[in-house]
Amino acid sequence: MADIKKKQEREELHRAIWAIADELRGAVDGWDFKHYVLGAMFYRYVSENLCFYVNEEEWEADNINFDYARYPDEKAAEFQDDLIKEKGFFILPSQLFCNVQAGASANADLNETLEQVFKSIENSAIGTESENDLKGLFDDFDVNSNKLGATVAKRNEKLAKLLDGVAKMKLGDVKNHDIDAFGDAYEFLMTMYASNAGKSGGEFFTPSDVSVLLTRLGTAGKTKIRRVYDPACGSGSLLLKAEKVLGRDHVLDGFFGQEINITTYNLCRINMFLHDIAFDKFDIACENTLTAPQHWDDEPFDLIVSNPPYSIKWAGDADPLLINDPRFSPAGVLAPKSKADMAFIMHCLSWLADDGAAAIVCFPGIMYRGGAEQKIRQYLVDCNVVDCIIQLPSNLFFGTTIATCVMVLKKNKKDTGTLFIDASSECVKVTNNNRLTPQNVDRIVEIFSKREEIPHFCHLASYEEIREQNFNLSVSTYVEVEDTREVVDITALNAEIEGIVKHEDELRAAINAIIAEIEA
Repeated sequence: MADIKKKQEREELHRAIWAIADELRGAVDGWDFKHYVLGAMFYRYVSENLCFYVNEEEWEADNINFDYARYPDEKAAEFQDDLIKEKGFFILPSQLFCNVQAGASANADLNETLEQVFKSIENSAIGTESENDLKGLFDDFDVNSNKLGATVAKRNEKLAKLLDGVAKMKLGDVKNHDIDAFGDAYEFLMTMYASNAGKSGGEFFTPSDVSVLLTRLGTAGKTKIRRVYDPACGSGSLLLKAEKVLGRDHVLDGFFGQEINITTYNLCRINMFLHDIAFDKFDIACENTLTAPQHWDDEPFDLIVSNPPYSIKWAGDADPLLINDPRFSPAGVLAPKSKADMAFIMHCLSWLADDGAAAIVCFPGIMYRGGAEQKIRQYLVDCNVVDCIIQLPSNLFFGTTIATCVMVLKKNKKDTGTLFIDASSECVKVTNNNRLTPQNVDRIVEIFSKREEIPHFCHLASYEEIREQNFNLSVSTYVEVEDTREVVDITALNAEIEGIVKHEDELRAAINAIIAEIEA
């Protein structure tokens, strides 16, 4: 019954998001719209979260009628230091989402009000530990954009409707820390727009089913981890699956990631807040991971999950310093300048803890291409760190139909073999994409954990086998596809054909006899 209720609430929430999209259609279409909805959701969330924190403190002190949302701004300063220390930011009562939204439709200066509120929230963290976590979070929420309307009045009309729509969303009870709805709304929005954004959507959003698979592969046999890391974290969906799979308090030291795109970097930080991750429990950096990694002081990580961009260009041997970088130098060669895939693999391996595991989505070409990539594959196999290669179904990701692979790396393997799993049929078709069901994920993880031989599904290849194949790591090289064609009995088929020919000859002779009789 509880599951049915939760499903109904989720569907109602999704309808509310669509309602906002319909309301603003023609003003902010498609991909840009997500910034406004997510920004408004984030604004509402931090407002409610902070408000409840203050109220609870006062209620416990027997001030049962206290409501921070109705408290005078001039008196609110007494809470400022404590709030910044605990929450990482401060919001005046008049600037809370509920108060701004209540007067939004009558506020002729709504755009300026929101701009001032957003700056105030970010500025409250300047000089504190949370400064980098809050800085620039509202940059993509442009209240003066012409996309909202040609005039200030039209822009404010759209902004008011946006705030009203977000206010109507049933996003859970802060009192009960039911923040799943915020995270679910975020994920629905990202899925909704990634599916319509082609390649740009798939670049930074890993579908939930794939995220769950990677996390379960990386945490198989574990109930808790110290820290999780994603070198190309996008909007953070992969990082946060560790908490969902293991449990709220089972990621002990936090979430670490790096993202090169500043807009996506902002989305990731918003995602952390919407999933109620404390500001001191995540560290997301904005830089090029391969040439300017930002977490030297935090590695190694016992869980690394990643879906790095496929075959992008990078500096490679054009930068003479990279061959001496401790992340890449062990292989003795750098990934090609035109294909950085193996550079991400080497980076992950370098920052992986001895007792950790890395699960990385890979472009299939890196498993069989020659040159530098083959040499890096040989290094990985020689070091016995390739635990498993999994062939995924095609069309799992937004914007590409490519059948990708997963490479699982471990430094503490219990055998010298590499498991190859052909999971290309482990999916169901949903609209235009394939999806991994919970049953599909369970089966893949079970086979991965047992490391058993199953004809036409998985094979535990020895080092010698892989060496004989010139360190080709394609699953199809080691797992033979089952021949489902019908077995034909050639002898019986020939006899049947002879019978048909004989019968044909008899019919022809009979026809000729009839014709001859007629002509006579």
